[in-house]
Amino acid sequence: MAITVDSEQIDRIVWNQHHDPFEILGPHMVQQQDGKTLWAVRAYLPQADKAWVILPEIHQEVEMETNHNPHFFECVLEVQDLANYQLKYVSGDHVHVIYDPYAFKTRTITDFDIHLFGEGNHHRIYEKLGSHVAEVEGVSGVYFAVWAPNARNVSVLGDFNHWDGRNHQMRRLSNGIWDLFIPTLKAGESYKYEIKNYDGHIYEKSDPYGFQQEIRPKTASIVTDLDSYAWQDDDWLEKRRQTEPLTQPVSIYEVHLGSWLHESSANPALRSDGTKEPIVTVAELKPGARFLTYRELADRLIPYVKELGFTHIELLPVAEHPFDGSWGYQVTGYYAVTSRYGTPEDFMYFVDQCHANDIGVIVDWVPGHFPKDGHGLAFFDGTHLYEHADPRKGEHKEWGTLVFNYGRNEVRNFLVANAVFWFEKYHIDGIRVDAVASMLYLNYLRKDGEWVANEYGGSEHIEAADFLRQVNHVLFTYFPGVLSIAEESTAWPMVSWPTYVGGLGFNLKWNMGWMHDMLDYFHMDPWFRQFHQNNVTFSIWYAFTENFMLALSHDEVVHGKSNMLGKMPGDEWQKFANLRCLYTYMFMHPGKKTLFMSMEFGQWSEWNVWGDLEWHLLQYPPHASLKHFMGKLNQFYRSEPALFTQDFDQSGFEWIDCSDNRHSVVSFIRRDQGSGDFVVVVCNFTPQPHSHYRVGVPEKGYYKELFNSDARDFGGSNMGNLGGKWSDDWAFHSRPYSLDLTLPPLGVIVLKLAQEETQKALSGQ
Repeated sequence: MAITVDSEQIDRIVWNQHHDPFEILGPHMVQQQDGKTLWAVRAYLPQADKAWVILPEIHQEVEMETNHNPHFFECVLEVQDLANYQLKYVSGDHVHVIYDPYAFKTRTITDFDIHLFGEGNHHRIYEKLGSHVAEVEGVSGVYFAVWAPNARNVSVLGDFNHWDGRNHQMRRLSNGIWDLFIPTLKAGESYKYEIKNYDGHIYEKSDPYGFQQEIRPKTASIVTDLDSYAWQDDDWLEKRRQTEPLTQPVSIYEVHLGSWLHESSANPALRSDGTKEPIVTVAELKPGARFLTYRELADRLIPYVKELGFTHIELLPVAEHPFDGSWGYQVTGYYAVTSRYGTPEDFMYFVDQCHANDIGVIVDWVPGHFPKDGHGLAFFDGTHLYEHADPRKGEHKEWGTLVFNYGRNEVRNFLVANAVFWFEKYHIDGIRVDAVASMLYLNYLRKDGEWVANEYGGSEHIEAADFLRQVNHVLFTYFPGVLSIAEESTAWPMVSWPTYVGGLGFNLKWNMGWMHDMLDYFHMDPWFRQFHQNNVTFSIWYAFTENFMLALSHDEVVHGKSNMLGKMPGDEWQKFANLRCLYTYMFMHPGKKTLFMSMEFGQWSEWNVWGDLEWHLLQYPPHASLKHFMGKLNQFYRSEPALFTQDFDQSGFEWIDCSDNRHSVVSFIRRDQGSGDFVVVVCNFTPQPHSHYRVGVPEKGYYKELFNSDARDFGGSNMGNLGGKWSDDWAFHSRPYSLDLTLPPLGVIVLKLAQEETQKALSGQ
């Protein structure tokens, strides 16, 4: 039989140089006349010695012949229909029967999908690109699609083809998307893409849209079905959809899952499939130590956070990353939850259990940069695809990372869809966007001559700002009630304003100025605080220009900065009192709250990503008392609407007195939005107690002392006001009445007009 294609075409297949192997391989009609149909079936089987076409409906096997190349097979058949034929081939002593992938020309990704992707507006492109278990023409398998517009050829690699790129060569569609359906493959298969550029260089890449990766140091993607988990949080999601989070209490416990607590390998982990085995060891910590799994963390972390009263857990990045020491901030698998702690289904269980316990989940998201690891996004198709080619725009030299090209529609689409993905597939309740300042400024951490100005000659990164507006607009359109928090440290205007008025569209922004001012203030000896009253009061001048998040984060307890307790001056008692004072002022100040793990019980050492928190400290009364205090502070914060309903409205805050720098005392009022109830907050930032300290109040009556950071239960001196004080008819601080108070040392007291007791007294009962 004469071969029906010329040798040049065969060579292009053999040398893996064809942009569309479907043109050559698979079934092709070669003649149709007189009611007869002749089909040529061609296959390139690099491991095969002999091959046959199996026609199951007529129970026939037809041997294929070779020509020009010993592994390029062909036969001509006279049949009406070749649906679901199979190939049988012999390789050494083994016989294999497979479906021919090139017989399945139907594609899952449509021209409309490709069009939207090219525009940058396919918000669920992860349902089309990547690997997906599918059924095509009645046969189950896995559909692969990847964007690599500058590649000469792309192949799928895996155990199923001996990691040989000649076996499953993909076809090129429009806009540089390559696809292939491989029949009979199932979830759980490891795979990569082999990408060749026009110089013949080969790159083996993980799937940018892959839903799971192998446990590091391995780097292959894993075919995963994310739709098999049975969620139980419908009520939570509906309540979230109906709730405005900015008028709710938001108190976030920030956690790095890999260092909150470790377990010994002597106590094996429970996998999602019910088997017991250690998941990932952490040799840097100690021999045999391992990470807790998502399911173990659900059993341990969630009850702990619930006991402390936090409303949310914020996770340092859980997207896949190759190096533990990056804390997760150098991501290689944006669509893959890290396998260090288990499977995607295990993480879904963790989130589901958080919701069952009325705890929201916020995930740190890193759209600002990505690492240069060879299996990741860097130089993905042999060109600067996801990053800028010009290093003056495309590289953060100090971080050793690359910057996304936000001006490219498909790159922007990759990131926008990624944000949607985490909310859609994992039901998270918010993202904290890392390093927003590095995205917004072209000259961020760059010297003169090392950056390129924008089209108007400025340093603003216009494309990055537009990207942030797009992602926030899309998120709040699909997921009302969620949080999008910017870690933004500059004076860029309207970061937390809506996009329709020109803002970046976040609904919260970290208040870095408040954090620096307060840590500087509390670090100094209390005697000197009288000269720095502005540190305490300045934040109110701008508190309502943005929706601020007050954050004491992981960045403040690393790199020689000391942990929170070590920052405080004085003896041990004063250190703990200072910390209680700081935390209470933080929770009374307008703005939502974030606290990093270990701060709640006063760890002495800096955070160590390789170790556990210093849990042994809780055997000592000062640390146990501080943890108890933190739980009570959260409980009090959540019980008083005046402390959270008007965080971002000036009518929710008013100074009573902010000028008593001689005593380092400030006093103010927080008001509720609905009822008009208010609380009076008085802060004494020195270890000198004050008796008969007078504070003006707006209404007459009995003011109950609701909270005192100096209470004995918290390890304080128990100095206070015996439960409360009656107001005096003595105008003070421009108010008609006043309170004669005792201020505890390094303490904050909170009082509230007790309406019932007051009414009884005023009516003579």
